[in-house]
Amino acid sequence: LALAVVVLVWAINLFNFMDGSDGLAGGMALFGFGTMGWALLDSVPEMANLALCLAAASAGFLLLNFSPARVFMGDAGSVPLGFLAGGIGLAGWRHGVWPVWFPLLVFSPFVVDATVTLMRRALRRERFWHPHRDHYYQRLVRMGWSHRRVALTEYGLMAACGISALAMLQANLVVQVAGLAAWCCIYAAAM
Repeated sequence: LALAVVVLVWAINLFNFMDGSDGLAGGMALFGFGTMGWALLDSVPEMANLALCLAAASAGFLLLNFSPARVFMGDAGSVPLGFLAGGIGLAGWRHGVWPVWFPLLVFSPFVVDATVTLMRRALRRERFWHPHRDHYYQRLVRMGWSHRRVALTEYGLMAACGISALAMLQANLVVQVAGLAAWCCIYAAAM
């Protein structure tokens, strides 16, 4: 129970931290919930419907949130999405639909960016709870990338994570471990 609370609080904050660039949080919701919904279709259809409805709503939201954004998510959107990402991820694990790594890989573009950024800030003894511009997506914008380019690049990463997570879900343990190790190397090289 304590671990579930930590996971849910982190997932809530994760979406909130990463909601800072046009189309980014909406895209993660589209790809993340779409992937989880697909994985849940045969085993827990009610939860699959919830996840797929969230993905569809996110697609509609992106029509106005993609760069140049005319509507923004803010706390009212990012907090519930983070809670639902963590909640559905935990529920799928509890129902035996997927191993614990599955939702982490599906949402890894957010999990890795936020976790590594905050760990780096904490190790530098910075006030990691204060606003900052150290996330990797923010660094790309500061390097001259447009919000559109950042979003499209992240969408490619999100799609690749979702597709590989679905493929690895059906594979044996050796393939799953190799796939997760490959993703660790990809993220390390990208950073």
